Parts: sequence; C-alpha cells; structure tokens
Amino acid sequence: MTVNNTTDGFDYDYDYVDELCGKEEVVKVGSILIPLFFTLVVVLSCIGNILVLVILALYESLKYMTNVFILNLALSDLLFTFGLPFWASYHIWGWTFEEIGCKAVKFLFYVGFYSSVLFLTLMTVQRYMAVVHPLSDWEKCRGFSVAPIIVWILSGLAALLVSVYNKVQQDPFTNITHCEYDRTEVKHGIIYFQNVFFFIAFVVMGFCYTRMLQTITKARTKKRHKTVRLIFCIALMFFIGWAPYNIVIFLSSLTYHNVHPFTKCTISINLDYAFYVCRLLAYSHCCLNPVFYVFVGVKFRNHLKMILQTIFQPKKKTFHSQQDKLAKNHSQSSTY
Repeated sequence: MTVNNTTDGFDYDYDYVDELCGKEEVVKVGSILIPLFFTLVVVLSCIGNILVLVILALYESLKYMTNVFILNLALSDLLFTFGLPFWASYHIWGWTFEEIGCKAVKFLFYVGFYSSVLFLTLMTVQRYMAVVHPLSDWEKCRGFSVAPIIVWILSGLAALLVSVYNKVQQDPFTNITHCEYDRTEVKHGIIYFQNVFFFIAFVVMGFCYTRMLQTITKARTKKRHKTVRLIFCIALMFFIGWAPYNIVIFLSSLTYHNVHPFTKCTISINLDYAFYVCRLLAYSHCCLNPVFYVFVGVKFRNHLKMILQTIFQPKKKTFHSQQDKLAKNHSQSSTY
C-alpha cells in the first residue's frame, strides 16, 4: 500500500511500501483537530494583528525602526494567517481551489513564513547594535532603512520558487485532490533549505542575545532595555514553536531515504502525530505576537487601554449627558 502524508504549506508525502502500515486514524484525527484549531488561530490572529496596526498608525511614530519592524512583522503574520482557512478546508474536503489557488496560497504562506523569520532576525540585530555598539552609525538605524524592502523582495522570490513547483493532483486510491509539489526531490530540497534557513537565523539571534545579555549585565540598567525584553520574548516563542516543527519534518524526510528505523510503521505513525502537534504549535505564533506586545510592552498596553476607553467612554458620556439634561429640565420646570 502506498501511504501519502499530505500536509499544508510545508507538506511532505513519503512513498514507501508497508502493507501493514495503515494511517486512516491519523488522517481522521487531523481532519477534525486541525480545522478547529486553524479557525481559532485565524480569528485571534486577525483581531490581534489588526489592533497592532491600528495602534502603530494612531499612537506610534514610524521614524523608529523598531516600530517599522513590528509593523512589517504584523503584516507577515496576517499573510501567514490568510492561508490557514484554505488549509483547514483542505483537511476536510481536499483541495477545491484549482491550481491557481494552490500556487497563490502557497505563495502567501511562504512569504509570511520567510518574512517573519527575517524581520525577527533584523529586530534582534538592530537591538544588538543599539545595546552593544550604541555609538555606531548602525545604532542610528541608517543601515536598516532599506531592510524591509529587501526582506519582502527576498521572501517573495523564495515563495515564488516554492509555489511554481506546486500543482493539483488527485489520489487514485481515495479520489481526494491534493495541492502538493510536482516532484519529491524538489519537496525535500525545500524542506532542507527551510531547515538550514531556520538554523542560521537561530545562530544569529543566539549570538546577538548572548552579547546583549553580557552588556546589560555589566551596565545594570533596566529601563533602557525594555525593548530588548519584548523582542526576546517574541523571538523565544517563535523558536519554541518552529524548532520542534523543523526537527519533525527533517526526521520524517528520512523515511523517503529509507533510513532505519524511520521506515518502521509505528515510528512513522508517531512522527505523524508529532507533526500534527508541532505544526499546531508553530502555526499559533501568528496570533501570539500581539499578546506579547500587550503583556510585555508597556506602551502597547497603554495604547490598547486608550482604544478601549475611546470605544466605550462615549456611551458613558452620552448617558451622563442625558442625565444632566434631564436634571436641568427638571430644575427649570420647578423654577417656573
């Protein structure tokens, strides 16, 4: 029996002969759990990231590069989020959005992923220069002025290369339509590129935070480095989510190369379940960043309070003004 494990944006399907390895239960669990979780993530991500954009537009200045990076990171998360409803539908009914939809959704999905990693890396490097080399020209952000444009161009090119090699195919055994890579070699090349890309970003961020921690410890100042704490929390959560995911897809790729013991049915099934869990954890990052802005970033928390007061305060004012008007009318009528 040929077993096809088809996922979404970072999908993989490894064909290997194992007549005793049935994965109907794995597929059934995924078709129920994944759409429900993706629906929740989409709602929370849209609300949170749109609020971040509103706060930046109303209360913050984009002359500071940290705010520019946060704005672009929110846009990256929204692009990533826009692909999730299509993958939720995919797990229920198969791919129903034609080949152009397959390529378009993959493009948006990968643009969101690659740009998120690059913007987090740039935010870390920018803070590193501000903390460790505060007197350099880079600390004034002149070297970062064109960085967002370069990030979007690089992310777009990488996503375009990925989307070109995707097409709609029909499983001859189940008649389910899939949106997947046209060649297995291309698929594994993209997976390994993603692993290397993620590892390099991890090394760069790890170096920057180690040096910043050493500098902050020597300086013994806290107020000045609140931004470092915010960016560190965002980056930490990003890697907690994506590191297990990258490890699992790498281990799963070993099935294709017939590496023992990953060709065993029990191990393959366990990897599939681990893949579901790690993917849900990784994809939730797009709705968690706004949470860190509110709970770690003091300014964002204050701006959110102002927005909520603006929304609800007029009702209170209207209510009190009506009471004052009634009281005034009553006093006038009693005078007369």
